[in-house]
Amino acid sequence: MSNSRLKRLGPGLLFAGAAIGVSHLVQSTRAGADFGYGLLWALILVNIFKYPFFQYGPRYAMATGESLLDGYAKLGKGALIAYFILTFATMFTIQTAVTIVTAGLAANLFGITENLVVWCWIITGICLLLLLIGKYKLLDNLMKGIIILLTISTIVAVALASGEANNALTFQQVLPTSSVEVIFLISFMGWMPAPLDISIWHSLWAIEKKKQQQTFNTKGALFDFNIGYVTTIFLGIGFVSLGALVMYNSAEHFADSGLKFASQLINLYTQSLGDWAYVIIGVAAFTTMFSTTLTTLDASPRAMARTSQLLFSRLIRHSYIFWILMLIVGTMVIFTFFLSEMGLLVKIATILSFITAPFYAILNFTLIKSKHTPKEWRPSLAMKSLSWAGILFLIGFSVWYLTIL
Repeated sequence: MSNSRLKRLGPGLLFAGAAIGVSHLVQSTRAGADFGYGLLWALILVNIFKYPFFQYGPRYAMATGESLLDGYAKLGKGALIAYFILTFATMFTIQTAVTIVTAGLAANLFGITENLVVWCWIITGICLLLLLIGKYKLLDNLMKGIIILLTISTIVAVALASGEANNALTFQQVLPTSSVEVIFLISFMGWMPAPLDISIWHSLWAIEKKKQQQTFNTKGALFDFNIGYVTTIFLGIGFVSLGALVMYNSAEHFADSGLKFASQLINLYTQSLGDWAYVIIGVAAFTTMFSTTLTTLDASPRAMARTSQLLFSRLIRHSYIFWILMLIVGTMVIFTFFLSEMGLLVKIATILSFITAPFYAILNFTLIKSKHTPKEWRPSLAMKSLSWAGILFLIGFSVWYLTIL
């Protein structure tokens, strides 16, 4: 890709950075380790059915010049209030989950200290400085390098694992039947490729990109989104492959502790591939989680700042800084009490993301086909059909999950 084309990319890669995290490193690797390639159907299916609702974020933003949150306000303040409550209820848990995994990997890789509280502060502090000093422009530029590095390191890791694998693998697909397996399936799909509310983040990033680059238009935003979306699918399959090639049929069981999980993850790879693969696996894993930690620390406060402004009908000075500091404080509080329960946190966050997905899907679809979107950018018949199928799919799986609780 030429340098000029790379410069035109931005929000789509931020989307990829936010998406490629727990869903890929933790859940996709676990799926490969436990089921081999048996859950590829779930990965592909959920990416297809979620696609239109994610795409409607940048489509609406560039077609109208405003975020999805502004659009929700036009549909009625009830939708905006519901979003505010849902985000406030989940953003601390989500930030804690991704920070714990990142801290565990950092402690394992850099060896300065094994104290996850210290690493949590270090990582959060670095992310905060990057966001407050560099703002959106630095985030945009930094994420391009991170995604390129992540993609290359993951490809190399899969290639190495393929050459060394001794497991007898098939592509026979599996439908989980036990309650434990179904709960894992729901949590796997909950953040695959990401929670649907990231479409709101994407619309906000698209608005920021437009401020930085006036030539960034609707057509360019959709191309940018597709690049990011395909990247998340490709890397999702990559991490399933790593889990299947290296861990399938092994007697290893993942720990819930962030530090132990990170150590197990990297050690399993290096035991199978050799110590020389440590750096490659470590870079792929840490880059994955750092990009997620950085983008989520920016996005939730950005979304809550705009939501607050719309709900209270006035501009609140330094609202973004207020929300980012609140998110950090809340994350540290949860982190202190749930340090040894990383697995539980991840399950809670991913399951909440899945069962609230129909809410965001219906809102985005309603908005994009309404009078608030210019006619030329409303979805085609094919996209409408896929949207209806996606809504039914998300509702169906949510009901299935609720019936086995």
